Amino acid sequence: MRVLVAPDKFKGSLSASEVASRLAQGLASAGVDSYRMPLADGGDGSVDAAVAAGFTPHPVTVAGAAGTPRYARIAVGAGTAVVEVADTCGLTTLPNGRPLPLDASSLGLGQAVSQALRHHPHRLVLALGGSAGTDGGMGLLAALGFTFADASGTRLRACGRSLARVHTVDSSRVVRLTGIDIVVAGDVTNPLLGPEGAAAVYGPQKGATAADVGFLDAGLNNLVRAFARSGYPDAMAAASTAGAGSAGGIGFAAVLLGASIVSGAEFFLDVLEFDRHLPDVDLVVTGEGSIDEQTANGKLPTVLARRAHPVPVVAVAGRSTLSRDQWGPAGFSNVYPLGDYTDRDTAGDPDLTRRLLTRIGRQIGRTAAVPRCGPP
Repeated sequence: MRVLVAPDKFKGSLSASEVASRLAQGLASAGVDSYRMPLADGGDGSVDAAVAAGFTPHPVTVAGAAGTPRYARIAVGAGTAVVEVADTCGLTTLPNGRPLPLDASSLGLGQAVSQALRHHPHRLVLALGGSAGTDGGMGLLAALGFTFADASGTRLRACGRSLARVHTVDSSRVVRLTGIDIVVAGDVTNPLLGPEGAAAVYGPQKGATAADVGFLDAGLNNLVRAFARSGYPDAMAAASTAGAGSAGGIGFAAVLLGASIVSGAEFFLDVLEFDRHLPDVDLVVTGEGSIDEQTANGKLPTVLARRAHPVPVVAVAGRSTLSRDQWGPAGFSNVYPLGDYTDRDTAGDPDLTRRLLTRIGRQIGRTAAVPRCGPP
């Protein structure tokens, strides 16, 4: 019996590597061999997943969401560089966790990209989950040489508060990205503008009030018009692209740079060569913090289950709202929510989460190792 343990992170509790390790320990205690493959879908943990797949980590110093210098990592391997928002300028980089919906910047992501370019990658992967602000990608672009000015020519800071004042965009000193395949890996399909756009849908999650949302959406509209009159006639088309609204509009900036937007789950399964391991396993164990009705909409566990078929897949989750009759359509032969094993809230208790994952791994191992009756 051989099991592939391939979970995503339990957000706010354990990394994908920790989840995989604990499940593997439980399986081993039941006498079941396993191979660990920590996964990511383009959110936080994407660099870690690439490193687990054999990429080389490189430390970088960047500006966090509020501009404070911080250490982060990028991953480089086989001509590909992976850079993520979460570790450079995401929500977790906010001082004391205090939201800055108008002032958080994506500058740190751009600085990490600049340092990744020193490794001469053929492909640059931007993992955009976990962003802290809504700046339309101004920070990313500023770090690559774009400058933004108001109607009087005054240079503007790259943040959401500046969006409404942008009049011209100067790209004459932009870093050359010729020959580099830029990929945005994520699961967001929202456009940049409007009721389904970056500000309206994701702004409140970053601390934006109703007034802030209106201000930011109007500012993003203004930013698009500024690009259009500064030599980017396709700016509005870029703003309408599915995924342009990801990470507070960083997706829009990436499209202007020539990026393609792909499913983060599919992309990282390919990078980690998930399919190559399937012929050697009898069961796949996956999971993430929450499994619910949204999981079927391109989330990593269901994408994985579809790719694993006909190898059976079981899912482990911090919480699950799927009924038993929904397991099969989602691709799971069984679902193990941590809430079935405790009355306590595991989301804020990493130690309890670790213990329960080991216990569940043992249970999965004992169940999977039982010989099945049937015709020879």
